[in-house]
Amino acid sequence: MSEQDVKVLTSPERCKQCELCVVNCPKKCISFSEDMNKAGYHFTVIDHSQCIGCGTCYVVCPDGVYEVLG
Repeated sequence: MSEQDVKVLTSPERCKQCELCVVNCPKKCISFSEDMNKAGYHFTVIDHSQCIGCGTCYVVCPDGVYEVLG
């Protein structure tokens, strides 16, 4: 499976803006949206052109925001 075959999906409503994924992403392709979820947190967005699908975000996220497909 190549890196192009891997896709990372997010569940914005689960995000609590803890920043663990942002600081641990090896490609620094995760940032916070200017928009907020229903709980009042700025949720994360992924720059898919930079994402390598490594799964670090999935591993470090305590709230189950990420799903790695591939």
